Amino acid sequence: MDETGWLTEIRTAYDTVAEDYARVLPDVVEPPLDRAVLSAFAETVGPGRPVLEVGCGTGRVTAHLRRLGLDVAGVDLSPGMVAVARRDHPELSFDVGSMTELTAPDASLAGLVAWYSIIHLPPELLPGVFAGFRRVLAPGGHLLLAVKAGDRLDRREQAYGHRVGLDVHWLPPERLAAQLTDAGLAVSATLVREPVGAERQPQAFLLAERAAR
Repeated sequence: MDETGWLTEIRTAYDTVAEDYARVLPDVVEPPLDRAVLSAFAETVGPGRPVLEVGCGTGRVTAHLRRLGLDVAGVDLSPGMVAVARRDHPELSFDVGSMTELTAPDASLAGLVAWYSIIHLPPELLPGVFAGFRRVLAPGGHLLLAVKAGDRLDRREQAYGHRVGLDVHWLPPERLAAQLTDAGLAVSATLVREPVGAERQPQAFLLAERAAR
């Protein structure tokens, strides 16, 4: 699939499910360990510092990060998701955009979060995406990734009561760590936990830092 094809597919799928996604997941319902990772990231970045969540969806994690004290905004490829995020979290800033072409200025962010959002990208694009993450992070800035751990493609045809077409990539944490290192982001922690509830695979969380000058 060419670039226009996969971008359109992701955007269309999330535009289609936006309202029902917000109804099913109105707030952060992640397991305790996942919430602890978010809390650790917020404490590491520090209160009041600028953070961007890429692939923010309906803004539920963005809002949680704000409650943890961060000066956080969100960006998402789906106008439908961004419309719901703006409606449900009017105190926060959300924009339509792609993580493959971030518009944030160079070295402008203290933190960046991609919470289960890189899993929809063709894996061959990830090195370039990680280079873009490094570009917008200030020296000493921190990155948090959350992914489905594994090495396979899961094609979704149904989601939140709707017919969709959406690729979900399970990604090997060790490969991600190597790609982050190659992009100039030093990995400080990798956590893999076993599936919880209806999950079908382990989940992985990676913390990385752009080296200070």
